[in-house]
Amino acid sequence: MNHQSPKTLIVIAGPTASGKTAAAINLAQHYKTAILSADSRQFYREMSIGTAKPSWIELAAAKHYFIDSHSITESFSVGDFEKQALTLLDELFKVHDVVILVGGSGLYIKALTEGFDDIPQADPQIRERLNKELAAKGIEPLQKRLKEVDPDYYDEVDINNPQRIIRALEVHNATGKPFSSYRKASTNKRPFNVLKIALDMPREVLYNRINQRVDSMIEQGLIAEVRSLIFQRDLNALNTVGYSELFDYFDDKISLESAIDKIKQNTRNFAKRQLTWFRKDAAIHWLKPEDIRPEVIDRLLLDQAK
Repeated sequence: MNHQSPKTLIVIAGPTASGKTAAAINLAQHYKTAILSADSRQFYREMSIGTAKPSWIELAAAKHYFIDSHSITESFSVGDFEKQALTLLDELFKVHDVVILVGGSGLYIKALTEGFDDIPQADPQIRERLNKELAAKGIEPLQKRLKEVDPDYYDEVDINNPQRIIRALEVHNATGKPFSSYRKASTNKRPFNVLKIALDMPREVLYNRINQRVDSMIEQGLIAEVRSLIFQRDLNALNTVGYSELFDYFDDKISLESAIDKIKQNTRNFAKRQLTWFRKDAAIHWLKPEDIRPEVIDRLLLDQAK
């Protein structure tokens, strides 16, 4: 590696609706480089409006990877993302000194920048038992148990995603250790530098942005998008905010108005959990959206190099 200019991955993180896409494109254009998405829902071609994917104009403004890269019918784990993204970075760093990683999925950012411990495989019988319990009693007893056995993971996981909760509980049942303890304590050394930035704004500003974004998703045709996926609703990828609430509406469980309110509320809760995750990372520089300018980033890069 060339010591005059070590390669750097600039991470733009932060909660949903905080303006990460615009900030990343701005920097990508300045550094004449590419963007990798670390948004665990924007990988999927079939989900566009509800995942707030960059528009075609934004996608044309800078080269993006890991957007529309997979189908909801494919399994694509955080481990798969880590492997594929490292291979891609290897190629990109041959032609760029800086690459941008943008997204709100803390687990995916962690995987790429630090790596993971090998999480043990659990006994399929444990999973079957937990799935039966989910079918019989719903998600709440499982959420409660996760909170007891692994409060750290409970604080950062999407607790409305039964697959994630069951995975954490089965690992705990199989090993007696919390799922969160299998995440890297000692990080894997990467052959590039990492500068982590997260977008900061007052909570009420963020919540207003979220509410407005949900309204604009409805205007853009979110209801039709979700209706078109109704026959695939059992897929894990669709078990997510903006989709599950509308499935409830199609099932006549709730009114449309109530489904839209729920999407807003669940998205605000999701943003809160993202902030909890990112605040735990001491390496993150918190910046206001208007401060994510090339001269500010260059100064941070210089400080980090000292």
